[in-house]
Amino acid sequence: MSSFFTNKVVAVTGGSEGIGKALVDALILRGARVATCGRNYDKLYNLQMEYTNVMLHTVVADVSKETDCRKFIESTIETLGEIDILINNAGISMRALFEEAEMEVFRQVMEVNFFGSVYCTKFALPSLIRQKGMVVGISSIAGYRGLPGRSAYSASKFALQGWLEALRTEMIDKNVHVMWVSPGFTASNIRKVALNAQAEAQGKSPMDESSMMSAAECAQNILESMEKRKRSLVLTFTGKRAVFMNRFFPSWADKLTHQFFFKDGKLVK
Repeated sequence: MSSFFTNKVVAVTGGSEGIGKALVDALILRGARVATCGRNYDKLYNLQMEYTNVMLHTVVADVSKETDCRKFIESTIETLGEIDILINNAGISMRALFEEAEMEVFRQVMEVNFFGSVYCTKFALPSLIRQKGMVVGISSIAGYRGLPGRSAYSASKFALQGWLEALRTEMIDKNVHVMWVSPGFTASNIRKVALNAQAEAQGKSPMDESSMMSAAECAQNILESMEKRKRSLVLTFTGKRAVFMNRFFPSWADKLTHQFFFKDGKLVK
């Protein structure tokens, strides 16, 4: 069965788990030729073993490194051909108050979430222009509303969205579509590997993951929005409410956000 994605070459960063893995699964099901990267060889190997009968190109790469991003994009073009769609999904979170966080937390989060997307897009852009393709950035509600305990994460997503908006405007005459997606809280591994104040993985999630949107449902919404060439997508009722409240009732949003994340003056989420 043919779909919008049939035979399109789609590069997805961070595709070995979470939303990235769900996107890879959904894209392959729709007939796309998929390339993905991740830092963990074993996770990529397991992913490759799931799809021994389809064309899936995997590369061990750390998107915070410019040379790794170049390797991922160039090897994708060499293996699969010109890139039609780039989905900048790889990301890292953090959980620490600004006054307690070491500067290394900010460096790592910005390098992965912002510069990783910039590097991959820079190297893929000539191909995307030739294909009149699409760039997608997986952002966050934190790209609209700064979240306490996630100041570095919020900064990286604000930067990502500002850069993508500028890029979208630059690409109008070249017919390259640019959009970003802001999932609400989605069940994934991102909170368990979020950096603490010392830039180490915190190892557990402070949230109830069972009540969140699944990664598969999130991926389904993302792909549908890509087909419709939407400018942006905000997911979950809570996410849409947060964006609305922050835009029209910012002072109230400050108070509600504080109530959600703090208890007795301590960060609890």
